[in-house]
Amino acid sequence: MDEQERPESLPDESLEESASDLSPEEVSAPGPEGQAEESTSAQLEETQKLVETLRDQLLRKAAEFENYKRRTEQEFAALIKNANENLLLALLPVVDDFGRSLRSGKDLQNPEAFYTGVEMINTKFLKILEKHGIVPFVSVGKPFDVDYHDALLQVPNAEVPPHTVVQEIEPGFMLHDKVLRHAKVIVSSVPADPEVPNGKA
Repeated sequence: MDEQERPESLPDESLEESASDLSPEEVSAPGPEGQAEESTSAQLEETQKLVETLRDQLLRKAAEFENYKRRTEQEFAALIKNANENLLLALLPVVDDFGRSLRSGKDLQNPEAFYTGVEMINTKFLKILEKHGIVPFVSVGKPFDVDYHDALLQVPNAEVPPHTVVQEIEPGFMLHDKVLRHAKVIVSSVPADPEVPNGKA
């Protein structure tokens, strides 16, 4: 190859002039690795801010829930404590009526009037109970049912089927659709065969 065709190397002055043509931003601009580090650092900072925000929200919600729970418990306790207030208030006039009847019945000059007065008080009392959902249920003549009755005694009775309620000692009461108190009853049983001594064949 001819010496004239060989590429001549650039002089140092040309390199210096090329470098001097770059702007300060281009000279100081980070490379791809530096840009990746800055991006990761920015994402990490944003994530930390988000975590702090969520943590603050969680603490506030927890505090609000505790306040709500405490307030609900207090309201429920007050409701239980005063649940029977209206019923008890309605019963006070019945107490007054009983007091007046007892005071007027000391002489018993007119027993029939005294009985009528007590009967009226009993009717008034039952109406108050009914107003609050408490009503007696009929037992006599009904088949014995453990869900409604407590059997105190069984008596032979040929006039009704066995296990029939023939007498009510204490009435049972319902509270809406729930048995508030079982009725105490006497129940029929199969009468003994008079032709068989001691019921033995």
